[in-house]
Amino acid sequence: MEKYAVVVAGGSGLRMGTTIPKQFLLLRDKPVLWYSLTAFLDSFEDMQVILVLPEQHLETGKAILRSTYDPDRIWMTVGGETRFHSVRNGLRHIQRHSIVFVHDGVRCLLTPGLIRRCFNAAVDKGNAIPATRAVDSVRIETLDGNQQVDRNKIHLIQTPQTFYSDIIKTAFEQDYHESFTDEASVVEKLGVKIHLVEGESSNIKITRPLDLLIAEKLLEEREMGL
Repeated sequence: MEKYAVVVAGGSGLRMGTTIPKQFLLLRDKPVLWYSLTAFLDSFEDMQVILVLPEQHLETGKAILRSTYDPDRIWMTVGGETRFHSVRNGLRHIQRHSIVFVHDGVRCLLTPGLIRRCFNAAVDKGNAIPATRAVDSVRIETLDGNQQVDRNKIHLIQTPQTFYSDIIKTAFEQDYHESFTDEASVVEKLGVKIHLVEGESSNIKITRPLDLLIAEKLLEEREMGL
């Protein structure tokens, strides 16, 4: 079955305190985005990658994809006003029945193993959303203040969120709604049951300077086989 990864990289550097968008910041001498693209290339030999970038950063994107070992499997398209619109733009390039992964480009430590696990589960269930369980105590705001929530019922959602192409493409024909915080929420709006798979604690999202330091340490540990 054909496989497409829509990698969305439209973030800014505001929370990083830098003028450089976080997907282009260097992590061990390579852009953050490079690691995400490479993980998908490594996962399956027939994986095709659609990189979604703001128009003003297309040239930077071209340089990054040329630095990968198989740039012919990656092509680019322009993002939209929101993440929803950017994903929709990427999906328009997929015309064949396939499995589609949608991934946040700054979750740069995902592994080929996680990608394959999502693929297998999506083939079986129609979709697969990686998630980890909460380890901290959790409280929710109420009208009277706040109350404890059973953390064993809390799942922290990650990407790549993975779907049959006909499911996700149909879902993204809907009009945008502010409740659409990720692809699962868009698909769920159609009445589709969402299936969770085991994520990875190392699959962090680069949003703050500290995250880059953590990512560097995790890469070092991987190289050491820890």
